[in-house]
Amino acid sequence: MDRSNWAAFAAADPGLAATVEKRFGAFTHHVLATLRKDGSPRTTGLEVRFLHGELWLGMMPNSVKALDLRRDPRFALQANPGPGTDMADGDVRIGGRAIEVDDDAEAVRRYVDEVNPPDPSAFHLFRTELTEVVRTYVEDDAYLVVQVWKPGEPVRTVRRT
Repeated sequence: MDRSNWAAFAAADPGLAATVEKRFGAFTHHVLATLRKDGSPRTTGLEVRFLHGELWLGMMPNSVKALDLRRDPRFALQANPGPGTDMADGDVRIGGRAIEVDDDAEAVRRYVDEVNPPDPSAFHLFRTELTEVVRTYVEDDAYLVVQVWKPGEPVRTVRRT
């Protein structure tokens, strides 16, 4: 399966990428799904950052979600839908693999400079490889629209009544 970073996705479909970033930017905390040792899903809260052409996942030292990703890098990330039912930009999800950045001091320094984590000397930082980006929204109060992007493929759009 093809994988891609955020910059490659944004180049492939700038409009969808901007909408997804806006949706994640509307709230601070989102939902990350990882896989437990037994293969069952685990969901936890997480802050995300779009910086320098990458989607970054930063985590506290030895957090269970970081340990999950070290063991199995597959993840799903759901944007916070916010209060009520007003999701003007739709619902967005990102799937992929999280690759821990522990041997790139320059990338870690740039992340620390921009994000200012609570303890800059002790945290897990993951760069993401995207396998899917999905946006679901209602159009004209008549259609449910699902947009799906996968690396190496054009965005597929499905409208349902």
